[in-house]
Amino acid sequence: MTERLYYTDSYTISFQAQIVKRTTIDDAPAVVLDRSYFYPTSGGQPNDTGQINGVPVVDVAIREADGVVLHILNGDLPLGPAHAQIDWARRFDHMQHHTGQHILSQAFIELLEAETVGFHMSPDSITIDLNTLPPDAAQVAAVEDRANAILAENRPVRVLFPTEQEIPALHLRKIPPVEGRLRVVDIGGYDRTACGGTHVAHTGEVGMIKILRIDRRGETSRVEFRCGQRALLDYRQKNALMNQLAAEMTVGFWEVPAALERLRAEAQDLRREVRALRSAVLEQEAAAVWQAAERPNGYALIVKAFADRDAGEVRQFVQLLVAHPATVALCGLAGDKAQILAARSDDLPFDMVPILKRGLAALGVDRGGGRPSFAQGGGTSASVADVENALQNALQALQ
Repeated sequence: MTERLYYTDSYTISFQAQIVKRTTIDDAPAVVLDRSYFYPTSGGQPNDTGQINGVPVVDVAIREADGVVLHILNGDLPLGPAHAQIDWARRFDHMQHHTGQHILSQAFIELLEAETVGFHMSPDSITIDLNTLPPDAAQVAAVEDRANAILAENRPVRVLFPTEQEIPALHLRKIPPVEGRLRVVDIGGYDRTACGGTHVAHTGEVGMIKILRIDRRGETSRVEFRCGQRALLDYRQKNALMNQLAAEMTVGFWEVPAALERLRAEAQDLRREVRALRSAVLEQEAAAVWQAAERPNGYALIVKAFADRDAGEVRQFVQLLVAHPATVALCGLAGDKAQILAARSDDLPFDMVPILKRGLAALGVDRGGGRPSFAQGGGTSASVADVENALQNALQALQ
């Protein structure tokens, strides 16, 4: 069994040990040390990384069968003396966030009676799950203020190993089902929680706690937050973005929401104008095509293939054509999801569904259908020539 030195000391990152066993995990070499400060993934906290005798430690895990701490390596090492070095930036980030999580969880309990039922830490996201629906903005601000007030008091953070008789007097937030002696993290009397993770020595080292967002997850809530350096980087990025937006809009940052609202309203007006203009142009185009259409059997027959057109626009074009009496329109749209449309005016007797099917068969697809007066289908990739050929096939079925 490895002596787990991180239980009592989160700050030592360079140490000597003995490699007492070599093994493999998923074909990767791994070693067991007689003593280690490397933290293994557990309790929602990711593992430490670093080096042993210059070989990178890429993962640290607890073997479930016997509880041995395995140091997974990016290279092989022999048995014997080892000099180990832990990545301090990663370790301290985890210390800040795990301590911050304890404080934030207790603040949610203290102010909102919201219990933490889950905790997750990764390079991209830090979250806790609450057993309640999302609180409102004022409640979130109050919790955030309370948590940061505890940081400002710079309370000491201690690790305790109480006896069974001492545990009830500690009023622990949660007692996990563990074998052996319980490890308790006491944050200056504000929060006492059974925990095996690494933590800072004083709350001021957390830097700050910033809640970024809260999402509803069924009847629970997921709270995303940042501490310390990550909180600073998040602020830096968002501040730079806000300043950029303000500069491009030539307004103060406090005026950005109002400026965005004006732009949104202008964009809606412009979209309405564009739709009206497109409809007018499409009506003129459809009227011209209908006027010029051949009328071999007493009805206007339009056979036309399109490329680089919007599918909805082509459908509207066909609808405009068959709004005229005595009209048949066989139209198609080339592209990655080619379409064939077969339609006729209500005063003609043709069933356009089998006519459509004949055209689709030339494209090698059978996805389509509709009403006797209007049928549509396609979805395969086809060139303009392919679509024109399909329309000719449909025309043969019509004739």
